[in-house]
Amino acid sequence: MTSPRALLAAHNIRPKKHFGQNFLTDPNIAGMIVERSEILPDEVVLEIGAGLGALTVPAALKAHKVIAIEKDRHIIGILKVEMIANRLSNVEIIEKDFLKLDLKAMLKTTGQKIVVLGNLPYNISSQVLVRLVSFRKMVSRAVLMFQKEMAQRITANPGCKSYGRITVMLKYCSGIKKIADINASSFYPKPKVDSEVLEIKFKRDPEYAADDETFLFKVVKAAFGNRRKTLKNALFASNLGIEANDARVVLERSEIDPMRRAETLNIEEFVRLSNNIAQFLNKPYQSE
Repeated sequence: MTSPRALLAAHNIRPKKHFGQNFLTDPNIAGMIVERSEILPDEVVLEIGAGLGALTVPAALKAHKVIAIEKDRHIIGILKVEMIANRLSNVEIIEKDFLKLDLKAMLKTTGQKIVVLGNLPYNISSQVLVRLVSFRKMVSRAVLMFQKEMAQRITANPGCKSYGRITVMLKYCSGIKKIADINASSFYPKPKVDSEVLEIKFKRDPEYAADDETFLFKVVKAAFGNRRKTLKNALFASNLGIEANDARVVLERSEIDPMRRAETLNIEEFVRLSNNIAQFLNKPYQSE
């Protein structure tokens, strides 16, 4: 693995802060992440933000195929050269912003569930996770590197300050475990915080299934949209179209104290609340 600093300097390229570019510099760490991802020889890997290929190369040595997504056209050429240098013919490089990718069409071409891999910039982590939840029927698991603050949000438990909308969405439909801690000194440029690698394994069926999943996520968003308010006031202040007194009634019907706040509810309680609000309004939210 060639030094990212040397590679970029040779092509007169500087890391782009607005892309959140922090390149992994230690091939041993990249190898460890891929090893712990337990990629099988028949699996297809979708890598988000391939960069200079630190994870791409070891992943390609394990997987049947790697689809490497990279939106920075200035480093695509370097990435292609790295694949040639490592004699890898099972890597397809796509110049695209993952958030604008026609994921449904692309995943259909693989003919199987995929493994998602990537080192995610903090500023798009939440958006990427929301997309993966939406397309999880086509994804077996995701092994992703996050800045520590984001990782703590994802793994938080009810009652914690970090517990929020993304936490609930992921825990509703997946099992999450930490597989590695990565020191900030392992990146170029060096970020201000350390990182964590999490494995997000999507469940075939949620333990507590909502009557309308799309409406559940709408309720969760509403509850955390005014997280300092009590649940009764947060629901009333949202766009759910529910009056304050009706919010109190439906919360009590759900056996939830109206004075509680969103961060205290567990997954089962959110599902129960969502089902009861939909029934109360008698107009279940229609998926787009």
